[in-house]
Amino acid sequence: MPAIPLWQVDAFTDKPFGGNPAAVCLLSESREASWMQSVAAEMNLSETAFVRPLADGFELRWFTPKVEVDLCGHATLASAFTLWEMGIVPGDQQIAFHTRSGVLTASRKQGTIFLDFPVVTVEQCEPAAELLDALEVNPTFVGKTKFDRFLVVDSAETVRSLQPNFRTLAKVAARGVIVTAKSDMPDVDFISRFFAPAVGIDEDPVTGSAHCCLGPYWAEQLGKSELVGFQASARGGTVQVKVQGDRVILGGQAVLVMKGELVS
Repeated sequence: MPAIPLWQVDAFTDKPFGGNPAAVCLLSESREASWMQSVAAEMNLSETAFVRPLADGFELRWFTPKVEVDLCGHATLASAFTLWEMGIVPGDQQIAFHTRSGVLTASRKQGTIFLDFPVVTVEQCEPAAELLDALEVNPTFVGKTKFDRFLVVDSAETVRSLQPNFRTLAKVAARGVIVTAKSDMPDVDFISRFFAPAVGIDEDPVTGSAHCCLGPYWAEQLGKSELVGFQASARGGTVQVKVQGDRVILGGQAVLVMKGELVS
């Protein structure tokens, strides 16, 4: 089997070792899902992206170390960055990715990559007991999306100081748990953290897909359609958000950290 190009890219950051790292595996032909899952487990990053050329764009699939997921922002941003930087796609050309969440597009302007993603709606719900036990917070709002649980808390400092019980949190019947609050920082509208022990990620550094619901929620709360979110993980990362009807435009930068070849 010919060697497969494999890049590691830090997404939603302008400096190495910040933001969220993703592996990007560039395939020339279709591979079995079990093989992709094994590669993702070997990479042991929150997401590994598999990109394959099609007649009208690229197939894109995302895997955590444990499961394939339906939507991922940072690995999509990393995939677009890789295709442009490798010269596979001209730098001024939009990229269409065919995914489990439909066709997602990426474009680049003055070093910032913009992703066109679907809005993910939040509906209010009762919190599961294990959710509150794991986080030890008193949320002002509890909701759910088709992927995650969604909690709003009283302050940005509460978000920063969370120390979840991940074993308990893994029992929550959802991909992950988003915790958010209004920002206390200049030039940032809201902050968040994202926990997903059920799919092999205790804390995700920067979660683009979470901003598909964070953006619309805070747009309504704050009365503005263009916002900036900061994900307050140890690595940290900034996501630009623009809400346009049933779509969300996510903006961020990326940095190449490593490149090599997959030989198995």
